[in-house]
Amino acid sequence: MAWWEILLLVLGIIAVILVILYFVGRKLQNKANNQQSIINENKMTTSILVIDKKKQKVKDSNLPKMVQDQIPKYLRFRKLPLVKAKIGPKITTLMCDDKVFKVLPVKKMVKVDLAGMYIVGMKGYKK
Repeated sequence: MAWWEILLLVLGIIAVILVILYFVGRKLQNKANNQQSIINENKMTTSILVIDKKKQKVKDSNLPKMVQDQIPKYLRFRKLPLVKAKIGPKITTLMCDDKVFKVLPVKKMVKVDLAGMYIVGMKGYKK
């Protein structure tokens, strides 16, 4: 084999890989957009008192068993941002977006956007 034949073969393989990655990326982007639209439809604003926030593994958290089973396998061994909050008279553990987790104050009343057990956004807080 000549060097230009090897070069063409390598370029062909790279082209096939790039085409496959393009279609897989488009599929994942559509899936993420659908999930984001579902979150936006189901979010509601409520006041919570943030008791504690920390990054924990799902199995070490205080989340219900049903919620733990629904979390994808690739996230089960990763530390997720969790917030222990008082919503009305009930103390619950909520999952949180990374951007919100960084600015969420502890031991303060905060208005947040909740989508189920997931804190999507923060409106403001009382000092």
